[in-house]
Amino acid sequence: MWLRGFSSVPIKEKKKWDALVIGAGHNGLIAATYLARGGLTVAVLERRHVIGGAAVTEEIIPGFKFSRCSYLQSLLRPSIVRELELVKHGLKLLKPLCTSFTPCLDGRYLLLWPNDDQNYLEISKFSKRDADAYPRYESQLHKFCKFMDFLLESHAPETLHGDSYLIDWLRDKLHKSVFWTRCLQHALSLGQKDLVHVEGGMGSVSLAISKAAKEAGVHILTNAEVSKLMIGDSGIVNGVLLTDGEQFCSSIILSNATPYKTFMELVPQNFLPDGFVRAIKNSDYRSGTTKINVAVDKLPQFKSCRLNYPEVGPQHTATIRIGSESMEQIGAACQDAWNGLPSRTPVMEMTIPSSLDKTLSPPGKHVVGLFTQYTPYKPLDGSWEDPIYRESYAQRCFNLIDEYAPGFSSSVIGYDMLTPPDLEREFSLTGGNIFHGAMGLDSLFLMRPIKGWSDHRTPIRGLYMCGSGSHPGGGVMGAPGRNAAHVVLQDVKKRSR
Repeated sequence: MWLRGFSSVPIKEKKKWDALVIGAGHNGLIAATYLARGGLTVAVLERRHVIGGAAVTEEIIPGFKFSRCSYLQSLLRPSIVRELELVKHGLKLLKPLCTSFTPCLDGRYLLLWPNDDQNYLEISKFSKRDADAYPRYESQLHKFCKFMDFLLESHAPETLHGDSYLIDWLRDKLHKSVFWTRCLQHALSLGQKDLVHVEGGMGSVSLAISKAAKEAGVHILTNAEVSKLMIGDSGIVNGVLLTDGEQFCSSIILSNATPYKTFMELVPQNFLPDGFVRAIKNSDYRSGTTKINVAVDKLPQFKSCRLNYPEVGPQHTATIRIGSESMEQIGAACQDAWNGLPSRTPVMEMTIPSSLDKTLSPPGKHVVGLFTQYTPYKPLDGSWEDPIYRESYAQRCFNLIDEYAPGFSSSVIGYDMLTPPDLEREFSLTGGNIFHGAMGLDSLFLMRPIKGWSDHRTPIRGLYMCGSGSHPGGGVMGAPGRNAAHVVLQDVKKRSR
């Protein structure tokens, strides 16, 4: 299969490109768009039959459209929305009436609004002291977010690799000085962003980006799995080989795959330093999450919160937290996974996107997303390959929801479950980690993907990382793709001087 871009030359007939992008997830598409706008000829190669990577909408059950992996749009950089004109290309955001809903088994509930006065009343039901402190907490969080905005849209000030001209060295020093000065200013001036649903599911984000990409001249090829990178004797990348034997040539390749997938499976090992290989191999790719997408024949009704709404209430539009009533409850769920067992009482984030978006399900019916924790990659008491074992975990989650919303289990029409091995197999997410690797303090900024290689460049000249495994990390924010493209364009400009 091939897709035509805005050139008259079919993609399968064109063998040489200025740049190739491996993976049509949102970061890969964003990087490709900026590169094309920078004057490069660009092709994106996607392994699956559909674009979007983890930000994808699929109709798994007839009539029901699911955001299969990512499920909320809260991080996409405003600069990307503006620069790529995503609203013009079809992106439509739907704002929930409330941001967070936590039902309790004792009959109480916590419902947070985009309104300080209402939030004060809600929190006061549990603690007046916390209610008094919450505005100060929010204010400090917003200051921190401004600082993070700066970090997210700056590529890491990594040391130059290899031989560099004096002018490049001086420019690099100037860049670092400016970066750290601005960083200090933001730190001295020291919130959670609003969560929104996307009409048409998270695949609509990727679709809008792909429209911007095609408008810029990017060619996108699906069902095109890269089997390995082609690297010359001098250690410079010169193209990719697909699993069907097709070759595409380019001296610039951006990988939107995980660091492990890129360097342990696509790049011949003899071209990489031993220390680099060890660091990539020993990085933490573990995941404790399982996503369950559920089709239901009626809206869940929570017994602790029966507000005066005919059907859809503000609680249904919020992110609903199940099994999160205490730190002890969360800690017990986590401890089960450390012991090699799926949580006996899973912690869940439930979303009901069809409460706002009527395009996702038939009238009167709904789609429910369950982001569940914690589930080990290889449980000690069974296997995710066993249908009965899989069903027992799904039913465990449904039964827990029944305690808060009676009748939920009986409303289930069907479901799609993605355990860590499923996420790895279906979406090439190493270990099932949706962020392409752990997001701990030892795996961020100058340490992402590994120490010494945080500027999107790699030991292979011409190969760059543009996915969530690179700075600044995971989530549907697009910053890794945007930042990587800017680094590539800088390098292209240097070579043309």
